[in-house]
Amino acid sequence: MNKLVLRPKGVVFDVGNVLIDWNPDYLFRKLIPCADERKWFLTHVCSMSWHAEQDRGRPCAAAACALAPRFPGYEGHIGAFYGRWLETIRGPIDGAVQVLETLKEAGVPVFALSNFPAELWDRTVAAYPFLGLFDDRVLSGEEGVGKPDRRIYDVLIERSGYGPEELVFIDDREENLATAHALGFRCMLFEDGGLLSTDLAEMGLPVFPTPVTGLTPLEGAPA
Repeated sequence: MNKLVLRPKGVVFDVGNVLIDWNPDYLFRKLIPCADERKWFLTHVCSMSWHAEQDRGRPCAAAACALAPRFPGYEGHIGAFYGRWLETIRGPIDGAVQVLETLKEAGVPVFALSNFPAELWDRTVAAYPFLGLFDDRVLSGEEGVGKPDRRIYDVLIERSGYGPEELVFIDDREENLATAHALGFRCMLFEDGGLLSTDLAEMGLPVFPTPVTGLTPLEGAPA
């Protein structure tokens, strides 16, 4: 006998590179035209490991001030990382945003679970109002812990009021999905909005497959 698979009761979205196309290179290719220098800067100065500290709650201004003396001549570039934050975002990932909006309109609870500096959230929502549609959000910068640490998933479970088996979690990073899967979430690796719509519809959720004509994320975009 086939096991009955119930429709998820809620949907959990990552934000960066699921709903918005984020990559610091979008800003820094304007500031550092030389590709080799830019790669060095984003690998050794404003690196993803450095940014992850702000994701976990370190104030952005303090992080920039602490880093700048170590790299004379790059003070302005370091300050721009968060000072010109919105320029690190190319725009919405249209197919995924349409899924979020459709689920919300249908009354399906929607949540955000994202590694995101807390102080940048309101600025980003002001630029991309669909990020204000969530019934609740769990941000690493507000909780002091980020994915793939299971503690932030536990916060989401408690706040949402649903068991992990009742939720589908969408993320673009395998390591983040691995933790969610171990906890019992139904997981989807995000590739593009059209596939997302199709896969959620197959789970019984009220979305409809739509062609995606939006942005193509920059190759090698970080989480």
